[in-house]
Amino acid sequence: MNANYKIAVVGPIPHDTIKTHYGETIVKYGCVSHPTIALAKLLEGMGEIIPITHIHKKDEVNIKAMFADYENINLNGIYSEKDQGTEIELRFVDQNNRIETQKSNMSPISPVDIKPFLDADCFVFVPITDFEIQLETLKYIKENSQACIIFDAHGPTSFVNSEGKRLRKYWEDRDNWLPHIDILKMNLEESICSWIEGDYTNEEELYDENNTAHLDNFAEYVLKKGLKALYVTLDSRGCAVYTNEEGNLTKDFVSSIPVKNVIDTTGCGDSFAGGLAYGFTLHNDFTKAAQFANALGAFRTQGKGFDVFKSLSETEAVIAENY
Repeated sequence: MNANYKIAVVGPIPHDTIKTHYGETIVKYGCVSHPTIALAKLLEGMGEIIPITHIHKKDEVNIKAMFADYENINLNGIYSEKDQGTEIELRFVDQNNRIETQKSNMSPISPVDIKPFLDADCFVFVPITDFEIQLETLKYIKENSQACIIFDAHGPTSFVNSEGKRLRKYWEDRDNWLPHIDILKMNLEESICSWIEGDYTNEEELYDENNTAHLDNFAEYVLKKGLKALYVTLDSRGCAVYTNEEGNLTKDFVSSIPVKNVIDTTGCGDSFAGGLAYGFTLHNDFTKAAQFANALGAFRTQGKGFDVFKSLSETEAVIAENY
């Protein structure tokens, strides 16, 4: 087995203050941190994980200390020179829905930030706001690398208003991005914001778990634009997987891994994206990727820290038990 796999995780490492629906307050570093550590455990002895991000100088010591226990995390993509990182407050109104306030914004990831890591097997992008990843960055990877590009639509369907509130938006330039993405990942609300043009300042209208009638048409459209696969997560139910096989739309559903007690869902989507990166990098299999993605998303809900993530053998055992 190849012992030199390289997966780059690209996006912010925000300083998060999380107020859970249980009334607890959790302070930690999020987003890129979740898939980076999850993948470090899965790839122990087999390869390295490269977080690529811009951070505040004041956070550099703590962020690097957070990764210090994992020998296969390459810290060279953590940039503090611009002293421009992300700080966010998240207040959960229930298990899945939250109100977000962004207090500072990361400097966008540009081609120059990516250039040292073009030998990566996979780039998994987990932006949380529409300005954090430059389109030129994806184009640059496509032109200079054979890496698989996995992209989370949370970024382009979110914006920060003048008051720092993080709100949903329609992905207006979607068609410019799709040719440069291999695997597109999103949740149900983001799929609506990527397909049905409208005003999403009233976010309550988006949170209807039965609002799935658009998915097949949306999937057919985006796959024709060049995607290899579309993954739409459906909260606790699992995820819909759309692929285009010989010109025909194929739809599969991979059920979730059930959990008894949900403690913290922050980072579930990022962890899911990390699972996709592992599944495609090591197995190049649509269903296997979904299983690893569901596993990492389920693990993320089980605690406040990164100790929720498991080794490869433990993760494979959970997958075997559930699939």
